[in-house]
Amino acid sequence: MDEKKGINNALGTIHIADEVVSIIAGLAATEVEGVAGMSGGIAGGIAEILGRKNFSKGVKVEVGEKEAAIDLYIIVKYGVRIPDIALNVQEAVKAAIENMTGLSTVEVNVHVQGVGFPEDVKTEEVRVR
Repeated sequence: MDEKKGINNALGTIHIADEVVSIIAGLAATEVEGVAGMSGGIAGGIAEILGRKNFSKGVKVEVGEKEAAIDLYIIVKYGVRIPDIALNVQEAVKAAIENMTGLSTVEVNVHVQGVGFPEDVKTEEVRVR
């Protein structure tokens, strides 16, 4: 992490790694009802649902001295209203980052990469074909 990125106080400097902010954002996003998972990226237009073990996947952050900007790549559950879920994700991520790190969140961009279907629907589709 760059030396200029940090919070200075009387006792010294506090540095928060970009990876920490990514994990906080990813965890906050996956806890929102209606989010099926995080997308591994946009390579080839194929979205991959990742397990809950790596919360920084599907999260891109830019952390400055006092601010953070976040891009989230999510997969929503089938049947939910996407604008509502995206707004809930933005609010949850902003609150989590500001509460845990003290950084001001200047933007939270939500990129919906796909729709996750319940296992029952996937099983029935296979049987029908």
